[in-house]
Formats: sequence, C-alpha cells, structure tokens
Amino acid sequence: MSKKKKNTSPKRNFLNSVVSAVFIFIIISALYSVIVDSKSKEINISLSELAQDMSKGIVSEISVYGDDLTITYTDKIIKKSKKEETTALTETFVNYGVSSEKLNSVKIGIQGPGGVLYWLTNLAPFLVPVIFILLFFWFVTRQVKGAGMQAFTFGQSKARITLPDDKKQRVTFKDVAGAKEAKQELAEIVDFLKNPKKFLDIGARIPKGIILMGAPGTGKTLLARAVAGEAGVSFFSISGSEFVEMFVGVGASRVRDLFKLAKQAAPAIIFVDEIDAVGRVRGTGMGGGNDEREQTLNQILVEMDGFEPNEKVIVMAATNRPDVLDPALLRPGRFDRRVTIDLPDRNDRQEILKIHSKEKPFGEDVNLEVIAERTPGFSGADLYSLMNEGAILAAREDRNKISQYDLIRSIEKVMLGPERKSHILSKKEKEITAYHEAGHALVASVLPYADPVHKISIISRGRAAGYTLKLPLEDRKLQSKREFLDDISMSLGGYVAEKMIFGDLTTGPSNDLQVATALARDMVTKYGMSEKMGPVALEGAGGRTLFGKGVEDNGYSERVSAEIDSEVSKIMSEAHDKAHKILIDHRKALDAISAYLMEKETIERDDYEKIIIAYGIVPKKKLDIEHQV
Repeated sequence: MSKKKKNTSPKRNFLNSVVSAVFIFIIISALYSVIVDSKSKEINISLSELAQDMSKGIVSEISVYGDDLTITYTDKIIKKSKKEETTALTETFVNYGVSSEKLNSVKIGIQGPGGVLYWLTNLAPFLVPVIFILLFFWFVTRQVKGAGMQAFTFGQSKARITLPDDKKQRVTFKDVAGAKEAKQELAEIVDFLKNPKKFLDIGARIPKGIILMGAPGTGKTLLARAVAGEAGVSFFSISGSEFVEMFVGVGASRVRDLFKLAKQAAPAIIFVDEIDAVGRVRGTGMGGGNDEREQTLNQILVEMDGFEPNEKVIVMAATNRPDVLDPALLRPGRFDRRVTIDLPDRNDRQEILKIHSKEKPFGEDVNLEVIAERTPGFSGADLYSLMNEGAILAAREDRNKISQYDLIRSIEKVMLGPERKSHILSKKEKEITAYHEAGHALVASVLPYADPVHKISIISRGRAAGYTLKLPLEDRKLQSKREFLDDISMSLGGYVAEKMIFGDLTTGPSNDLQVATALARDMVTKYGMSEKMGPVALEGAGGRTLFGKGVEDNGYSERVSAEIDSEVSKIMSEAHDKAHKILIDHRKALDAISAYLMEKETIERDDYEKIIIAYGIVPKKKLDIEHQV
C-alpha cells in the first residue's frame, strides 16, 4: 500500500498546484474587476456642464493632466471631464460664456504627462493580465518539473541526523541505566572517536562495526545515541527497511549516499536499526540474485570494507534476530564486535525506574525497590510503560501524586492488559473461574520448585477471564528440569480443578494446555531433558518461512518423531497426575481459596498465605541456590 501512495503523490501534488493557481487567478481577477468597476463609477460631465457650474461659482479647482480634467467642487465632490485637443482650456470656457471673473476664481493646475509612471498608469490594464498569465504558467511548469525530479531523489539517504550541538536530543551514558558491560564495551568506541591518534599510534584499529543484540525494548537504540552523545559526534540514524524501495538499485544508492554524508561529517556514527530487514542470509532462493534486498546488503558490505584505516566513521546496528544475519556481516572487518544487551536484573530495574520517575510526583508510600522485585523479565521499555501507566491512573482519578497502588496496578496492566470491568461473568462462570485460578495457585504453593503466588484474581484482564500472578523470589539465568516439570503441573492445575470439581471442561484451560505442551516439547527436543531421547537437540530455534508459513527442517525420522510425541505425552500425563493428587489432598484449601475469590474477586499475597497456612501448607520462602539449578 505504501508504494502505491508514493507513486501517486507527484500527480496529487501537481493537481493541488494547478487548483491553487486557478484559485489565485480567480481572486486576482476579482480584485482587478473591482478596481476597474470603481474607476467606471467616476462621474463624467461634459464641458458645457462644467462651464455652467463655473458660472454658478461651485467649482473650486481644475487639474489638467493631458486631455483629462479633474474637477473639485466646493463641496469636495470630484468629477471628470475631457478638454478639446486643439483649443486652449481658457479659450474653451470663454466660448462657453464663462466670465473672466468666474474664470479667475477657479484654480487651474496643469500637470504635463510623461515619465515611467505615466506609461505604467496607461499600460497597467493591459500588462497586469499578461504578467499574471505568464506567472501562472511558470508556477505550473515548475511544479511539473518538481514532480518529475522526485524520481531522481529516490537514491538520496533518508537518515535522520542529530548534530553534536543539539542539546535537546543529546543522550549520554547517564541517561542509560543498567547494561554495565555493554557501556564498558562502547566506552572504547567513545574514546576512539575522541582520541583516534592514541589508538592509531600503537597500531590498534578500533572495530568499524558494532552490532547491538538483545530482546526488544532493552535499549539498543538508546545506547547507540548515548555513544554519539558521549563522543560529541554527528549521529546518522536510519531503519533497515528504509533502504529498500520499489526500484531496483535504490537501496544501494541510499547506502552510498549515507556513507558519503557520514564521511563528510566525520567523526560520525551511522546507526542502522533493525538491520535484519536487509541483512538476512543470502542465497536462500527467496527473490533470486537480483533481489533488491541482497543488492542493498552487498553495498553495505562494500562500503564497510572500503573504509580507510584512519576513517573516523563508526557503523552501529541493532537487531533482535542475530541468528538470521548473513555471515558476511559478522566477519572481522565488518560487524566484528557484538554487544549483547540482556534484560535488566533487579538492581538495574530499580535504576531504570529512578530515571523514568525524575519528573513524576510520588507519594510517600512509593517504594521503587518493591516495584523492581515484582517486575522480573521486564525490559526498559516495559518499565517506562509501567511508570507512564501509573501516572495516567493517578491523573484519571484527579490526584496530584502517584501512589504505590497505582504502580502495582500498572504492573498488571502492562503484563496482562487493562481490566475489563464490563466483562461480567455469570454466577456459574465466576465459580468455574474461581476454582480454575485456585487450582493454579494451590499446585504452585505445594510444589517445591514452582514460583510463589503473589496475587489471584477473577477480574478479567485482556483476554483472560482471571489470572494467577506468580513471581520468582530472585532473578534467574538458568532453569532446571525440576522447575520445568513443576511449571507444567502448575499450568495444568486449572484444567484438573475444573474436571475434578465440575466433572466437565470449558475452553478456559486452552492457553494453559498450549503453554504446557510447548514447554514439554522443548524439554524433549531442545534441552535434552528426556531420559529416553538422551542429550540430543532435535530442533533448532525455528524453521524457515515459506509463503507465510513456517517450514521446519527436521533432521530426524518419523520413528523419532513418534518417540518425541510419546515423551511429550508422558511428561504431560505425569504432570496431570501430580496436580490431581495435590488438589485431592488439599481439597479443603481449594474450596477455601475459591470461596474467598467468589466473595472478594482478588486475593493478595498476605491474605492468600494466611489461608494456606490455616490448612497446613507452608508458604514458599527463598530456596537454597543448589536446589534451584
């Protein structure tokens, strides 16, 4: 759709220009006609009438301009007349019977015609329309030329430029919380841009290309801008998709133009966001050798290889799909320095929250440390959204300060979506949902390797009729087989509870089953956690894409595929039995939690732990690290 709009925009601009010109022509014509009409309304009298008025003594002054007479009466009325060409004016009045006394009482002034003003005054009625018509055609042809010349600007770079002296858009490392290792790596780039001689004298060559890899929202673009801000150099920012256009060769031309601009502004940084849009592996058979994307990638490779050793231009790129990039991009001499930006840990999350809270008024009860603890897995973008949603909630309720309760609600809104208060459940649906969520929570509380429950609610959020919020006691980089098995049992807790209490099943557990089954399959095929299959990775991170559908290139036979299905079914069956036994053994606790949910709709962690303690279940505390891995 966007390409079609680009094709029609020159025509649309041309038509708009023609319409504007015609509109201006109509306005000027109307003004000209008004001026002409005003002149035509002037009072013209004959010489005989003028002689009679002079005899009456009501004429005070006569101005002669060539053959034109301008008569001013004693009552300030102005009239026009024409004198005889071959006879003097005084002689004419004498012939008409005006006495010499009356003639002497009238002031007669003579202005000789001539000069530029005279000719302009006489030629104006003819010149003005001609000049306007010429200007009209010049304006139209200029627009036509501009529309045609747009085809020659396709090859120009569309990069957004941030200059070093732009204080409003300048970002430094102080504005980026967390990512300590990434900032240390990038500090060398800043030093090189500031003091290149120090590196070149010792024979060192700073990497020409740095690629930032990480999950969406972790701050890759912000870090790239911070490098430019710290070094005080020009920053050229462009998206990988902006290189590709409908015309073949346009992307390569834009790459050349971008690098040319950067070299002229050196020292400078070129930042290509989402480089996987043009940097995917070549030779996959999708598009052929003349594919526009591949030509653009080839030009990027050539430009990066063509740098001189003392060229002070650094190329930075960002992607969250490093696995699909062409190997030629990642070889030494191009993007040979790879900086991985992980999701922030608890301390980093607290620092990020502090940055996003600088201009927000907080209440006395706000504790950002608690918020950081309750947001594991949140990226920097998620934390920004959390703080913004908290401010919106406070403003919506006409409060001047943000409270801790606002931030707690914002966590759930970012994770699950807004509350759907209009989605009212019937009494039966409410009971089913209460038992479903109680089943999840109870299984999670009994199993030793499941995360503790922080909140249970049967208020709809997003697409969920209810939810059980469980959070780890500490950030983890690794997960064990025992943790996976307990997570699968917890996911089946709602399914087992519905079947056990009501003797029937609803569509509620559908997402739980999908998540649990996918985790069980990953345990067998990716993580080598199946004793029968052994330490073999049978599937990669993902398959190729063909005609919009995933195509998995499985490197195993149908017999192995059947064994994988058997192992997945075994894991799911054992997790089901484990969850069923827990709910049978703790049926009274299940009923108590469900009854509380039916009455209050939401249970916070403290109230929930009081209920399970009353039925002999010990709340989960911080486990020893040896049991977690």
